[in-house]
Amino acid sequence: ADSAGAKETHKLKYVPSIGVEGGFWWGDLMDDVRPMDAFSLVYDSEPLKEELAILGRPRALLRASASAPMADWIARLSDVAPDGTVTQITGAGINGAQRESMSEPRDLEPGKVYPLDIEMHLTSWVFPKGHRIRVAISNALWPMVLPTPYAMTTTLELGGLEGSRLVLPVVPVHAAPVPAFPPPQPSDERKDMSGVGEILPGGWAISRDLLTHEATAFWHGKSEETYPWGKETDYESLTYEVNDDHPELSSTKGEAKSVFELKGRVLTWQGHLSIATDQKNFYYKYTRELLKDGQMVKQKTWQETIPRDHQ
Repeated sequence: ADSAGAKETHKLKYVPSIGVEGGFWWGDLMDDVRPMDAFSLVYDSEPLKEELAILGRPRALLRASASAPMADWIARLSDVAPDGTVTQITGAGINGAQRESMSEPRDLEPGKVYPLDIEMHLTSWVFPKGHRIRVAISNALWPMVLPTPYAMTTTLELGGLEGSRLVLPVVPVHAAPVPAFPPPQPSDERKDMSGVGEILPGGWAISRDLLTHEATAFWHGKSEETYPWGKETDYESLTYEVNDDHPELSSTKGEAKSVFELKGRVLTWQGHLSIATDQKNFYYKYTRELLKDGQMVKQKTWQETIPRDHQ
């Protein structure tokens, strides 16, 4: 998609708590990201007159500025159906401080326009006839990415020969013939093994306090497996918190437990994670525990203060 029309500038207020709808990681299949798009700069094509296929890494070439010395830019490519449903296809982000080097990050100069090249994750997709192509630009992808620590407004330049634009790896819709694969072979079933549940994708819940502007996201997953030698139960949870008025103050707390019910004993491995942030540092703490029949056998804690260093 080209932006060679009249020059424009579009502004976006940074909302640190936006991003849950974008997924737990880039491999998630997110079937409707309209709630996230509502807090992004969104650009749609006209309805396609015919199918369009892509294969490769789409690129968002941006000309952007920020009112703060640190900012992330997130670009996401989506398919907009005629009924309004927005299916996220791929995306990626860039830390503005790492625009030239990841090993030698530098502050942004507030108000200065920088060229940013965001190469999205590898994907393949066919946009159906009548659908629209959407690119959405934001400055947060919480909780996948920890928020940058400054309240700010960012600006995106459009139009002209050097304006922000989207580059798609278009391929023929009907290319080489599909190879003939052999039919799948049946697998042997173990009748002495069974399972229920799964850790991923798990379940999400998010709450927002409209008075304090605090947001909390909670994720959890659980699985149980039965074997000839016993039973294994795994549980994981993550709780994320951030304040939209104070993006420097965020936290992540995690719990993980694996319980092995064996003949004559029960072994439990537990992990407790805590990460907190302020404007200058990350505060990391992790505790690992081993229990036998509910009694502590061994415990170890790792704790560290890590400078943000443009993160």
